Amino acid sequence: MSEGNRATWRDAVAPPAIPRPGALGWLLVLLRGGGIVLVLALGVLLILPLRLAERLFSGSRRPVTGPWVQGVCRLFLWIMGLRWRCIGQPMRGPGAVVANHSSWLDIFVLNAAMPVFFVSKSEVAGWPGINILTRVTDTHFVARDPRLARAQAEEFAARTRAGHRLLFFPEGTSSDGRRVLPFKPTLFQGFLDPALPEGLAIQPMSAHYHAPKGRDPRFYGWWGDMDLGPHLLAVLAQPRQGFVIVRLMPEIPVVGETRKTLAAKAEAAVREGFAAS
Repeated sequence: MSEGNRATWRDAVAPPAIPRPGALGWLLVLLRGGGIVLVLALGVLLILPLRLAERLFSGSRRPVTGPWVQGVCRLFLWIMGLRWRCIGQPMRGPGAVVANHSSWLDIFVLNAAMPVFFVSKSEVAGWPGINILTRVTDTHFVARDPRLARAQAEEFAARTRAGHRLLFFPEGTSSDGRRVLPFKPTLFQGFLDPALPEGLAIQPMSAHYHAPKGRDPRFYGWWGDMDLGPHLLAVLAQPRQGFVIVRLMPEIPVVGETRKTLAAKAEAAVREGFAAS
């Protein structure tokens, strides 16, 4: 598998060996995997006419397909058997969301908690299978090219004005699910652009995964040199899943802040929510 389908953060302690499915595990992979593929396929097919209707009556806003994707993600978690709980209230005014990043499961867990549009590096757009989901869910791709910075800032501002909740991972990578990595202040410069709506705020969100009984506490984390395929199979094959707690922390108004103060406040809030879960 290519490096693009691997996690990058590395701890001093090596990741645990990914458990291989047994007979029961493979049966669960087939049952859960088949159900998930069916749900995602129907979700993708039905979102297309819904998106067309939105374009005709709501322009660039997503009053229907945002909650639609949220429902699909909740159904995904139900089929997988991963229990989840969301604490706190989603923001109502213009803004964006920042969260810690532990696993590929974050795509479904965080969207199940509130309708969001993920921000991802441009390389993800080429991942087989994943690229289809990112396109239909309006993922905001960011290229690490200074020449594109202005255009990307303008797109971010336009989407925020349209009411999209863009979700950023300020850690820049996924972890083992047992910690929150330091936030990178550079990311927060985009929240200070004068083209963004007045009253802009950032809502910190934390997700804390709890492994199934008897499994390594880092079971759901995806990091280091772990390949996506084997980790995906291991999670699907787990007979009794663990659970995850998502906390929506109070909003942080952007006015009067710098990128460093925003990063510090957001990181402190995410760490608080993570520790409380």
